[in-house]
Amino acid sequence: MTRILITDDHAILRQGLKQILADEIAGAKFGEAGDSAQALALLHNAAWDVLILDINMPGRSGFDVLADVRRYFPRLPILVLSSTPEDQLGLRAIRSGAAGFLNKQTAPEQLVDAVRTVLAGRQFISDTLAQKIVAD
Repeated sequence: MTRILITDDHAILRQGLKQILADEIAGAKFGEAGDSAQALALLHNAAWDVLILDINMPGRSGFDVLADVRRYFPRLPILVLSSTPEDQLGLRAIRSGAAGFLNKQTAPEQLVDAVRTVLAGRQFISDTLAQKIVAD
């Protein structure tokens, strides 16, 4: 059973992500958090296989949460999700310890691919982000 924690301040987006992943990852169980405090509480209270983290939430920055998760749960793969384009935040997310970065406008198939990739212990780097990494 795969346990996926989805953190985003928009309930409808969390529901959509859950539905997409439930249809493709058999037996997946989900947790939801609407802010960083909820996310950290859920992380401390249960074991998770992957964290999908919205980087722009009210309260503490997603990058602060990313740093906390890296410190307390160093083996937990984090897939950062943002409405900000990859070329603006993707590289920073990867350098901060995320296993991958996805823009919220991405296709559902790419979300599933990204989650499967980080669950397998690899980094998910889109073509756009790969080009940015090479350029830098």
